[in-house]
Amino acid sequence: MMNRVQCGEWITRLRGGDVEAFDTLIERYGDRLYWHLRRIVVRHEEAEDLLQETFAQAFLSIASFRGDSESSLTAWLYRIATSFGIKSLRRSRATIFSSLDSVRGDLLASFNDEVEPSADEIVVRLQRAILALPTKQRLVFNMRYYDELSFEQIAEATGDSVSTLKTNYHYAAKKIKESVKKIEL
Repeated sequence: MMNRVQCGEWITRLRGGDVEAFDTLIERYGDRLYWHLRRIVVRHEEAEDLLQETFAQAFLSIASFRGDSESSLTAWLYRIATSFGIKSLRRSRATIFSSLDSVRGDLLASFNDEVEPSADEIVVRLQRAILALPTKQRLVFNMRYYDELSFEQIAEATGDSVSTLKTNYHYAAKKIKESVKKIEL
């Protein structure tokens, strides 16, 4: 983690088009943004493409970035990635459950009714419950739970109020809990 002065210098270098500083940006945020996008669009190839688009857009518009902290840079990058992810979802309108249904079916077929669910099956249940959420709730849940962003950072990335995000997160967590509980073997 950089201190405030180091971060300010790094952001200044980014704004100036310093390629090494941008390489550091990719190293620091590549995995986090990939998994954020992957939770939005599900498919690996699509998430990788969107990640490249995210960094390309960041590179092209870094000079206009007005933040001065790593927190604001994080929120700005998530806003770009989220925007690309949602646009992709709107374009594709593809059913995202088919691959999970086949995985779930294979897992369920390998268990009998008296066996406790395995960790893999629990993960499938959780993923299915998350994917069943409305887009906004799924996005907020993923950013808070998996990406460990604060509600303030999510608000900066999405443009929503903190109270709206907290409500969405609460409803998402409640729906996930209910969904995971009611799925039977």
